[in-house]
Amino acid sequence: MAARLAVPALLLLLLLAASSLAAAGGEEGPEKVAVALYYESLCPYSARFVVDHLAKVFEDGLRDAVDLTLVPYGNARVRAGGEISCQHGPYECLLNTVEACAIDAWPDLDVHFRFIYCVEDLVVKRQYKEWESCFEKLELDPKPVTECYKSEQGHKLDLKYANQTDALVPPHRYVPWVVVDGQPLLEDYENFEAYICKAYKGSPPKVCDLPMALETAVARNGVTSNSGSIKLESDEEEGRESKIKMRLPDDDN
Repeated sequence: MAARLAVPALLLLLLLAASSLAAAGGEEGPEKVAVALYYESLCPYSARFVVDHLAKVFEDGLRDAVDLTLVPYGNARVRAGGEISCQHGPYECLLNTVEACAIDAWPDLDVHFRFIYCVEDLVVKRQYKEWESCFEKLELDPKPVTECYKSEQGHKLDLKYANQTDALVPPHRYVPWVVVDGQPLLEDYENFEAYICKAYKGSPPKVCDLPMALETAVARNGVTSNSGSIKLESDEEEGRESKIKMRLPDDDN
């Protein structure tokens, strides 16, 4: 009799364990929205997008809703023999590689974005040749990045990003080229937050509650364009200091 009772009890325990595992799996939360920025380091439009727009993800609550990928290659070209030429010259190739190495050295988005933000902020200010100062400003060890961009590892990363950029469908036409949830935003890239809010399946961050004109029109290439009042204000075009709080020490003004 005791043996008969033990079997149902064991089955009940197994069912409860399975239910607990299923519940635990459900606590992972909604899937993040894939956001990719294809850019080049010395492009003024790319730099301003990083500093004035993309950085707001870390301020307005969207950080936890996005899976952000940065691809520092842009309109560069791989020549015969694997040599890479860049739209804005050799210094852009250097900084593309430096930023690729930063992503590789510090996979944590919060870390490598701070560094890339710092470099692109110097680009906006036309002080990009001082990019190495970002290591000290952010208290980051320069060794992994320095060793990377001076070695074959940096070139391998450039080729990886070249292949990733060349594989875009449709091909990118310019930079910055922003893709949200698989959709290229074309000229509407500054409105990227509205697209994230629309694609995110979880409880929307507060920024998504702002009045948004989500009246859309299909562009000639079939991509939906947002008329978007969600576009946030930026600082003055020149001499700006971004409001982002996570990137530099307070004494960097």
